[in-house]
Amino acid sequence: MSESIREFTFPSGQVLQIIQGDLTEEKVDAIVNAANSHLQHGGGVAGAISHRGGPQIQSESNDLVRRQGSVSHEKPVYTSAGKLPCRYVIHAVGPVWGEGDEDVKLAAAVRGSLHLADQLKLSSIAFPAISTGIFGFPKERAADVILNTISSYFTQNPDSGIYLVHITLLDRATSNAFIQVWNVMFD
Repeated sequence: MSESIREFTFPSGQVLQIIQGDLTEEKVDAIVNAANSHLQHGGGVAGAISHRGGPQIQSESNDLVRRQGSVSHEKPVYTSAGKLPCRYVIHAVGPVWGEGDEDVKLAAAVRGSLHLADQLKLSSIAFPAISTGIFGFPKERAADVILNTISSYFTQNPDSGIYLVHITLLDRATSNAFIQVWNVMFD
């Protein structure tokens, strides 16, 4: 069962929430997959999304990579959601900790996902803690980048059609890291 543990409304009306729960159960227009550049969804968040959504997500991902090549941090792509309760999965490539320019790459993945959601005319989206799992990005640092990027996006795009953004976190350690950053930014 998902639980909202923090909420902030931007002056332009968009709502940002931290949700303690399972990303694959989110009933939003799109969930964001913390993907690798070849869209091979074997483990972590990507594996959970692919497993729960069914083989259609991996099949569509394979077709995308075959047609377009590998996916960049700046230009997330989307597939249908298969059996998931959302409409789309936006595949955002997060940086691997230690590869260089990680903060810039993570911000680009988040900003690109929001931009793609606006292009698709979506009104709600849910993010995981991109890159904080097997990619090794420190949780508090990722929280700072993700929250600041979302805030900046809505400041720069007050007419965005996205009215609801969830940051959906499964484990308590990640939630605690995001809450620490949240309390400095929004409280």
